[in-house]
Amino acid sequence: MKSIELFAGAGGLALGASLAGFTPEAVIEWDKWACDTIRENQQRQNPLVADWPVHEGDVRLFDFSGISGEIDLVAGGPPCQPFSLGGKHRASSDKRDMFPTTIDVVRKLRPKAFLVENVKGLTRATFANYLQYTLLQLTFPELTIGRKETWLEHLARLEKEKTSGKTNGLTYDLVCRVINAADYGIPQRRERVFIVGFRHDMGVRWSFPEATHAQDALLYSQYVSGEYWDRHEVILKKRPQTKIKSTARIERLRGFSQESLGKPWLTVRDALQGLPDPKNKKQSSRHYNHTFQDGARAYEGHTGSPLDLPAKTLKAGDHGVPGGENMLVMPTGEVRYFTVRESARLQTFPDTYVFHGSWTETMRQLGNAVPVALARIITASVAEKLIDAEAQKIISKLKRVA
Repeated sequence: MKSIELFAGAGGLALGASLAGFTPEAVIEWDKWACDTIRENQQRQNPLVADWPVHEGDVRLFDFSGISGEIDLVAGGPPCQPFSLGGKHRASSDKRDMFPTTIDVVRKLRPKAFLVENVKGLTRATFANYLQYTLLQLTFPELTIGRKETWLEHLARLEKEKTSGKTNGLTYDLVCRVINAADYGIPQRRERVFIVGFRHDMGVRWSFPEATHAQDALLYSQYVSGEYWDRHEVILKKRPQTKIKSTARIERLRGFSQESLGKPWLTVRDALQGLPDPKNKKQSSRHYNHTFQDGARAYEGHTGSPLDLPAKTLKAGDHGVPGGENMLVMPTGEVRYFTVRESARLQTFPDTYVFHGSWTETMRQLGNAVPVALARIITASVAEKLIDAEAQKIISKLKRVA
């Protein structure tokens, strides 16, 4: 199956799609440092990215005429600054808004499916009309804005097309949902919007994969069965006590079994297992990108991630130190910055994947990335439906011939 990766960054979404069976025809990213990360892994002969055709440059200037054959999937995370809580919230008036470009690519390539990822801020009430506008443009990509038409006038025309029930021309059936990565086994409470669409003629019925991990299951393993602490060899006197406000919740969980609650959320401790303390230079030097970064401190709004919970969302940062929340909080209360390798673990990149650039640049790449394992789960579900749809077409043809 062939794919196109837009706004690829360091390659998190593309890696997940590759693991799900997609082969990229083009991996497009404008940022030099992110492209250097992919190229360095190619030079190291990392099999996951060895054959990726990386194009450093603006997606808007890329010549898609050289792409031959039908594309199965267009995937990408358009720059999110227009919608992020840390940005300036200008949405459609922000020149960094790349949703129009994404829609243009869908219109040109007519892929069987597309996947778009963005920040949760896109769902804020402030952007409600613009989100609806974006979804309708992705539904009817050939119904473009008129030369003298405002985006609100265009929105009204798209709404009329939607309510008409017509499916003439290029039309996509799409779904949109906020996904918490922790619910899918990612050691990070990372909430992001995913928009997935299938070309209408594919006849696909699809929904997001069911969540596999749960917070209640983590609490059970920590404060009912104690299995979590046993697994990490934490002795009884060093196990933290539950907070008073959560006592009633723990008591309620005693009426369940671990199996009935599903798999536990993964924690920072789970993710970092096997990595040495970065302050130990001799041991940490054996791991790629595992270098201690001094200067971490907690302050209001930047309190870091406790060791025994999923990490808070890794952030790329808009000012100052990228992602001031990108800190580990030890049970003693001590804080330190996550190393690049630790952050890569939280984003489920393989340990063999190397990040290029300074600490600031690499942390920005990681803060912008889609967790590899989550990308694989969602794109694998998309791939399964595309394969099923093609199989059904072949069966229908054979029946007509017979």
